[in-house]
Amino acid sequence: MAEHFGFPLEAIIIFFTVIALSVYLDLFAHRKVKDITVKDAALWSVFWIGLALAFYAYLWLRFDAYWANMYMAGYVLEKTLSIDNLMVFMAIFASFGIKGHLQHRILYWGIIGALVFRAIFVVIGTGLFMASPWVGFLFAAFVIWSAVKMLQSGSEEEEIEDYSDHWSVKITQKIMPVYTKLVGEKFIVKHHELSEEQLASVTRKGARYATPALLCLMAIETSDIAFAFDSVPAVIAVTQEPLLVYAAMIFAILGLRSLYFVLAALTKYLVHLEKAVIVLLFYIGVKMALQASDAVFGTGLHIAPSVSLMIVLGVLALGVVTSLMFPGKKEAEDGNKQD
Repeated sequence: MAEHFGFPLEAIIIFFTVIALSVYLDLFAHRKVKDITVKDAALWSVFWIGLALAFYAYLWLRFDAYWANMYMAGYVLEKTLSIDNLMVFMAIFASFGIKGHLQHRILYWGIIGALVFRAIFVVIGTGLFMASPWVGFLFAAFVIWSAVKMLQSGSEEEEIEDYSDHWSVKITQKIMPVYTKLVGEKFIVKHHELSEEQLASVTRKGARYATPALLCLMAIETSDIAFAFDSVPAVIAVTQEPLLVYAAMIFAILGLRSLYFVLAALTKYLVHLEKAVIVLLFYIGVKMALQASDAVFGTGLHIAPSVSLMIVLGVLALGVVTSLMFPGKKEAEDGNKQD
């Protein structure tokens, strides 16, 4: 087996061909869908997971189980960490009062941004990691710090953050005037499209006005970039090869729009899933520290991709099962009221 997976031309062609077709399916063919049902979202989620598994099978059969497990460990980890990000998306939509199909449209553009920014972050992250093994210690500290932050915030009863006052929204408001009401599915509305009565709801006069939909999109994009600072080092910890890192992240991201609507219906039941995410972040931090120490000091301590895959799957399954067996107080009270 080669020391590095590298960039096999065949794998690159297959990956980007599948991605191009997937982007067309997920972002273009369904951009005008009006009703997003949980059933449709669940079926599409199964499709995207199946596509990721098909690429896993290709890597296993064409190359080696080692590389396949490395990719799959990264994919499952990114998918798991994305759940916490989708929770933030729910809070953002609630802050702007955006519902239904408009959520679908905003996520449509949000995923396009994610495809671009993930590529940039993966190139930078893997480049730093390969340039010096000492970077692994920095990444490990950052991932563990993220886990500690999540643990601290989870132990406090906090109100849902109001993202309508988010820093990205404030910057957008400084750049262009805002019309404070939604105008269909438009992100930007022209001055002549508004009546005199409607112009009373603008923050200041201009040729074009941002709508709450654009402000929401900015909050979504910036929160996703912030999330990438956590997820990219975490995925690199289990999948150091640039092509496999990007493949793992993109296959995970492509199905996020469908997963969002499934999660929105199930979030009140998966009450302990965030704890599983925290445990995984601590594990990834320790794994990366061990990996860096082996590269720098030759300790011989490392965790195989197959082991990482089993741990990630096991912790995720434990979070789901625990949520179903031990629901939170609010869910238990709701169930008693129904009885």
